[in-house]
Amino acid sequence: MENPGGANFCYKCGAGLVVNITAKPEAESSTGLSATVAGLLCYLAGWITGIIFVVLEKKSTFIKFHAWQSIITFGALDVLLLILLPLSFGPIPYIGLEPLPLYIGLSLGPLVLIVSIARFVLWIILMVQAGSGKMWKVPGAGDWAEKQANK
Repeated sequence: MENPGGANFCYKCGAGLVVNITAKPEAESSTGLSATVAGLLCYLAGWITGIIFVVLEKKSTFIKFHAWQSIITFGALDVLLLILLPLSFGPIPYIGLEPLPLYIGLSLGPLVLIVSIARFVLWIILMVQAGSGKMWKVPGAGDWAEKQANK
């Protein structure tokens, strides 16, 4: 007598039988990389790698989500830093801007530092989350990225 289909134990000795469980296949990627590796790479160079993966990836919603989130998050933070950094140094005479009072320029310096540190910490968190297969959403950017990825 053979073990009935689906039995996990031998009916004669009670020993456990090997059960073949196939994992749910990961969404195929147009890049040839696993989804988690590609998701992590979306953040590697900020919005630049995000753009690369938006262009390359056609199948995986997971990868497209992380690519869009990288573009939105790091694009916005880099634009903010691009505006704050020169202002924190004072006037820029060659573009004809009037000098800012010294106290405004000096107060923007710590803000630039805070935004830069937050950007770095967020970069690490997003790469770890994507590398572990999670679709962690940055508040504000995550919902928009999800909508773009599902188009």
